[in-house]
Amino acid sequence: MAAKWLLIETVGGATPSIVGMGSTPRKFTALDKFFKSKDALNEVYSVIVEVMASPAAIDRVSDDGRRRTIVEPLLTFAGRMHGMYLWTGSPDEVVPKRDPAGAWLFNLTASKASGSNDLLDLYAVPENERHTEKAMAGAFTRLETNSDEAEALVKIIQSAPGTIHQAVWNVRRDDDELRAAHFSCRMLEEIDPESGRREVILRGITQDIGPSIDVSAAPPPIVLEHRVLEAVTEEGVHRAICNLRTFQLIRWMGPPLPDVAWEWVDDQPEPGMHPDDIALARAMSANLARGKSEGVLRFRKLDGEWQKCHVEARLMALDQHTTAGLVTVRAASS
Repeated sequence: MAAKWLLIETVGGATPSIVGMGSTPRKFTALDKFFKSKDALNEVYSVIVEVMASPAAIDRVSDDGRRRTIVEPLLTFAGRMHGMYLWTGSPDEVVPKRDPAGAWLFNLTASKASGSNDLLDLYAVPENERHTEKAMAGAFTRLETNSDEAEALVKIIQSAPGTIHQAVWNVRRDDDELRAAHFSCRMLEEIDPESGRREVILRGITQDIGPSIDVSAAPPPIVLEHRVLEAVTEEGVHRAICNLRTFQLIRWMGPPLPDVAWEWVDDQPEPGMHPDDIALARAMSANLARGKSEGVLRFRKLDGEWQKCHVEARLMALDQHTTAGLVTVRAASS
């Protein structure tokens, strides 16, 4: 049986799979690849089904006194289970310390993100700065660029239910410590219980697998392209990647534009573009096929008023079939 903690994902009705063994990431590994004994496999499946039916921690010894089983579920703020830690061994074994992990989701339709308290602990977020929901772009502010970023952005823009993704990214925690984290997620189509509309939701688990400098799978903290981008950025200029179909902000490339609402948190106004400027934004997007497009658009400020911004957009090819908008924004005087 397992000597290390197993991290098992249980998202979206898919067959539970192992995505971590100790601090080693696994690629959605079937349980029968690890548990060779049929009795052991049946026992593990039984425990998983039990916890999925009623998410709660388990710590028990078998009737014959030979095995101890510990399960710690990973739940979202709403109480939905994305996975669990599982450890099995003899009752006299010392239970190893497990890596921090947390559950999270991206609502790709609404461009919002939510992370569990376990995830906010992993990110070392102060108690007074925790929100149950934020803009999806806010989730990227702690992530250091990885070589597979384009692949991840393609999947977000395409928003195709059934898509899966795994990657090791560096996380810059709020205490400035750089950690390597393994992300595992699945994209689902769900019906919002309040509005009844169909939404595409990316549900996942993040596991802290150690200090970035000690993890060989962790990417270099900053790749050359981003150093160049930072070097040519003028003061007062801010860059972002946007979905050209929905105009939703995907992520900031560097510091966000100050004084403008974009975070989707409960103590700030709802982000938005001025309704009268949407037609111009659509025209700018349509013109990108012919090159750079620019104009003046208004965005809601933190005080509820509107901020005029000079906006310049260019097409950004993520792969052969998917593009995004690389947008340069500068606040304009009223």
